[in-house]
Amino acid sequence: MTKAQIVAKLADSVGLSKAKMNEVLAALAELAYKEAKKGFTIPGLGKLVVVSRKARMGRNPATGEPIKIPAKRVLKFRIAKACKDAVTPTKK
Repeated sequence: MTKAQIVAKLADSVGLSKAKMNEVLAALAELAYKEAKKGFTIPGLGKLVVVSRKARMGRNPATGEPIKIPAKRVLKFRIAKACKDAVTPTKK
């Protein structure tokens, strides 16, 4: 879905105007950016967390030459169990 489609769908289901719903989504995104370092959870959807990756050896795909990839911190989104179960039900 595009942002406009998400805004329209949410605005209809909540009963707000599209402009107000757009502001809500923008405020949610801004809050997520500010709080991501501490962990930002959207209940039922998932959590933004900062993860440290170790240094490792990689390979240049063009030349096949080994290269050293330095350690770094990256942002990950961990999907909530309720979301996983709703999208891909567990097999028994």
